[in-house]
Amino acid sequence: MTLSKVKEATYLTADNHARYRTIMRYFYIQHERMREFIFPEEVMTHVKSQNGFSDYDEDNLHIDLNQLVKWGNLKPRQELGNSKTIDEYKKKRFRYQPTPYTIEFERMLIEMENKEESFGGVLERTQFSRLYSYLQSLEQIVLKNKMVTDEEANQLWEDIQTYFRQIVENTSDYIGYISSEEVEERMKTEEFLIYKDKFTAYLREFIRAMQSTSEQIRAKLILMTTEDLYHFFEQVWRHKTQARLEEVDVSHEAKPFEEYSGRWLAIQSWFRGTQSYGKSESEMLLERTTDAIRKITQVVQRMGERNQNLRSRREEYLHLADWFSEIESIKEAHELYAAAFGFDHSRHYYIDQYPTDDLYTDIWEIEPMIHTTKPMIRTYREKTRANMVIDRTEERLKSRQVFLKEKELEREWIEQYINGQKIELDSIGRVQPAVRQIFLNWIGKAMGHKDRTVQTDLGVKIKLHFKEGRITLDSEDGKIDMPNVWFELIGEKGEADYA
Repeated sequence: MTLSKVKEATYLTADNHARYRTIMRYFYIQHERMREFIFPEEVMTHVKSQNGFSDYDEDNLHIDLNQLVKWGNLKPRQELGNSKTIDEYKKKRFRYQPTPYTIEFERMLIEMENKEESFGGVLERTQFSRLYSYLQSLEQIVLKNKMVTDEEANQLWEDIQTYFRQIVENTSDYIGYISSEEVEERMKTEEFLIYKDKFTAYLREFIRAMQSTSEQIRAKLILMTTEDLYHFFEQVWRHKTQARLEEVDVSHEAKPFEEYSGRWLAIQSWFRGTQSYGKSESEMLLERTTDAIRKITQVVQRMGERNQNLRSRREEYLHLADWFSEIESIKEAHELYAAAFGFDHSRHYYIDQYPTDDLYTDIWEIEPMIHTTKPMIRTYREKTRANMVIDRTEERLKSRQVFLKEKELEREWIEQYINGQKIELDSIGRVQPAVRQIFLNWIGKAMGHKDRTVQTDLGVKIKLHFKEGRITLDSEDGKIDMPNVWFELIGEKGEADYA
């Protein structure tokens, strides 16, 4: 298909577009009134009645009409009869008729002029139901060989196209509307809270209706292929050719079948999707509508949180505390607590200290504590004051002596189990819990090295070896089942450097 320049649209952007558009708008209005051929005198009277055309004369009119004829917007028709004067006969009196291109341009322009600047559209549930009913009728004709006339077939095809076009245009325009920046800004206003419930209910009802109906439509479309509709398309084309004066052989007309099959494939892809893209337009419409509801919910939640943050609850908590202080029985206190902080509107409170380690202690059994609330502002800083430096040398020396004594005791315990540079766990008998922990630490560290050799805290290097079987290592606080291992001391035992 070769695309050429549309010269009929030149009058919309030409230098004298105001004059051309005024003339063509008059021709369109008369066309809608079923007056096709207009005399120049009528055009002249109309143009002169418009603001800004008081100096418009007959010469300008004929120049403009001739130009519009060259562009293909008007078709002249000479009137040979009814000439009242010799001058009229010599001037070749004409009447003018608008061309189809021009009529469509003007119809589109009027429709666009009547539209608002923002998107419109609606989510109409009944359109899906009506389209489904027409597809049921089409199924009766195509698959069950129901006999209908050419006129009935054409009307059914027009109804299917009409409702499908309305669904596509209305839903796409409406999604564009709710996704526009203007609507997003409107959602952030306090006035939006008034009608947000109706708005979300409207979207939910549409989703519920579309989910059920679109599945039914998809099932009907799967049953009917383009080849199944070939005879039906022949009937539609045969009915349309009745308006022509020439005879048309339907069987040799490939273009109409391509046009109808293309429209049918458009319906198929809108509801069923395509192999290349995957998701269908109907599925994406449901996702976009669901996203719109989610967006509304988030906006309302943020507005609620913003209002809540700006509101101080101090007076409310003080009043509630007075209620608790006036109650004498614990049972009444439980009832008031359940009413104030129950499941319907539960809240969690955080304190920086907890007076007991018992997880099963109830809140009312804990002694009251004072909690200091810090201001929730960025510029807040806690007050600090200089403190004196305390000499803790003596405390550190005491802690060091205690640590060294513990290590020396562990060394004495370990030396009891050394037999010829070996420590064999299957022959040492009962051990102290601290020694058992030392052995387990050695095993854990050695397993982390390929050669299973590590340097211990006692100043000696040991290597881990395994024997067959398992052993039970006995201690004062219990027994442990473990692999049968022994430690090889590498090198001489030295003093650990604890300094």
